[in-house]
Parts: sequence; C-alpha cells; structure tokens
Amino acid sequence: ISILRASCSVWMSGAQTEYKRVAEENVTLPCHHRLGLLEPRSLDIEWLLHDSKADQKVVITYSGGNVYNDLNEGQKGRVSFTSNFLAGDASLHIVSLQPSDAGQYTCKVKNAGQYEWYRITLIVLEKPSKPKCWVEGELFEGKELSLQCNSASGTAPISYQWQRISDKEGKLGHLPPTARVNISNPGQVIMKNLTQMVTGLYQCTASNEAGQENCVVQVTVQYARSVGMVAGAVCGVVAGISLVLLSVWLTIRRKEKKRYEEEEAPNEIREDAEAPKAHLVKPGSSSSGSRSSRSGSSSTRSTANSASRSQRTLSTEATPHITPPQYSRVETEGREIDPKKVNHATLVKMGATPVMLPAQSRAFQTV
Repeated sequence: ISILRASCSVWMSGAQTEYKRVAEENVTLPCHHRLGLLEPRSLDIEWLLHDSKADQKVVITYSGGNVYNDLNEGQKGRVSFTSNFLAGDASLHIVSLQPSDAGQYTCKVKNAGQYEWYRITLIVLEKPSKPKCWVEGELFEGKELSLQCNSASGTAPISYQWQRISDKEGKLGHLPPTARVNISNPGQVIMKNLTQMVTGLYQCTASNEAGQENCVVQVTVQYARSVGMVAGAVCGVVAGISLVLLSVWLTIRRKEKKRYEEEEAPNEIREDAEAPKAHLVKPGSSSSGSRSSRSGSSSTRSTANSASRSQRTLSTEATPHITPPQYSRVETEGREIDPKKVNHATLVKMGATPVMLPAQSRAFQTV
C-alpha cells in the first residue's frame, strides 16, 4: 500500500484485485477503511462501476447517515453493504450475478478530509448454453456424414468434445477410427466411408471455465443393398398394381365391345348375301305378278345396302300386276318338260305371248 500525504489529506490505494465468479452465483467485493472513527457524521462511502462500455455508474452510497442502494437500475435490489460499514468494513455484496455486473469496481471512503479507495475487477463467467446437436450427410454405407454441435451463448472460449456412448449405462468411449475433428470448427466431426460399425449414440460436451452442457444424437447407417431391395420391392408393387388395373380395364372393354356387337348385329346387312333365285309359277298358282317379279332377280347379286332394297320395293309397287302367260306341261317324246329348262324360243313355239315389262321394273328383274 502506498501512502501519499498532501496537506491534511491521506490517499490510500490498495493493489488491484481480480475476482472471477459464475453467473447466478453471489460475490463479496472487499473494502476496509480506517476513517469511520474520525467523524461518524461526516463519513461518506461510495461504490462505482466502470463497465465494458466505459460508462461509470454509482452502485451504492452512504452519505448523511443514509444508505442509497437503488441508484443503478440494473443492480437494484441485488447490492448491499456486508456488515458494519461505519466501523471500517464497507465491502459490497452482490447476489445472483449477471454478465452485466462484470467490470471494474472502485470503493471510495471519505471522512474529515481524508480519502481511501480500492479497485477490484469482477469477471462474470457464463456457462455454455445447452448445445444443439445434429447430423448432416447421407446415412448409407460408403457415404460421408458430419456431426455438428453448437452452443448459442456462454463465455468464450467454448470447447467442444465428441464422444461415443458405448453401452446402455451411458459409458463414454472414443470415436470410430474413421472420425476426424475439424480443426477450424471444433464442434464438427467428419466421418467418411461409413459402415455399420458407426451406428450408435454420440454425445457432444460444450464447456468453458464456468461449466459445461451436453447433447446427444443418434446415428443409424443403413445397408446399401437393403435400400436397393426396398426400392425394388416398391417398383414391383407398383408394377403389379398397374397390371391388375390394366387387366380390369381390358376386361371391361371386352365386355362393352361384345355387348355393342350384340346390339348392332340385327341392324347389319350382309354384302355378300345372294338374292333369292327366280322360280317358275305353275298354272293355277295364287302367287301374284309382283312376287314373280321379285323372285326373278335371282341372277343379280344384292348390293347389300338398304337403299337398293328400298328402290326394289318401290319399283315393284309401281309396276302393275302382270300375270305371266300360263303354260302347261307338254309331253315331248313321252317326257315331261322341266319348266326350269324352258327358254324363250321354246316358249314362243309353244304359243306363249311375250310380255313387255316397264323399264323401271326391268331394271330390278331378270328373265
């Protein structure tokens, strides 16, 4: 302690002291003086704080017989004198430390023209916040992944350590031989050429001077062939469903086509159907000339459409009923003449009268 005398004043400067405490803990900053007995009524005590922003704030004072401890809004209700400050112990007590309490504190004591002061540096350490763990990369055999760990807050520097949980009891072991820590980012561990041996639980611990926190992440490496089998099974299922749907569709189409053909069959006209052959009418037959006219069209093939049939019907109705000449069977040389073999010349010889048919009717009949 150095003592400097000037007039009637005495200045006493204690060596600077440093205190480190963890946030949420309590601390007592010492300040002992010898000026309390000189003039009790004129005793004046003051604690000042120079924070990281170089701002000076009054923490607590004793003046005129009164204590004022609500001068700093951030420390209101958390600061007090520890004991009998009038007798010589003006130490400052701070409870529930916060990072904003860190800085340089100065204790000033004045009485009867004499001064004493002490300087103390307070460092408030903050534990790392609960870190976040996650996995990046492809969790397949032969691929590469990285384990990531980060703590959002805490007093620097924060160190990270990855370990493998080797059993159900939570015993920590070493990382696999293929794991490598990223030097530029200690919270990252890279694993290459993955195998099933890498599967398991991994714990990351974030720590600093104030303490530590940890998190756990699960790593599950999948078989490459199992992935292929799953993909093949999925494709097979999709193909099977497609075949079933196609079969159902074809069956429905086949039934619809069959029903359509059954409904349309009565309305179809066969193009290759032959018209009925002409027949000779025996004498005394009740068949009319119009039937004879229709049956004479045996040598002409039907055109297989409804238009020609309609025209033939109209032509027949428009033609007057003409009864062909009656003829009787003639005995020639003792044989009966077949009417089917009688030609025009034979009919003339037998005395048959030719009959002229109108052109409209002749177009649809054959003699």
